[in-house]
Amino acid sequence: MSKKKFEVGEQESIEECLNRMKQAGYTPIKRMEKPIFQEVKNGNETIYEPIGRKIVFEGQIMK
Repeated sequence: MSKKKFEVGEQESIEECLNRMKQAGYTPIKRMEKPIFQEVKNGNETIYEPIGRKIVFEGQIMK
């Protein structure tokens, strides 16, 4: 497997995730961010509010 995805944990910084990738022998080639929404209901209306984000790095094996 030449590519692998690494997700930044809830209590982990981006720097810590990148160090974890490096220790596993991978170098980052792509960063993806996805918003996390919460559903809030006001009477008959449903509103989706952003409450966070999920950061995932794609890594490739270092040569």
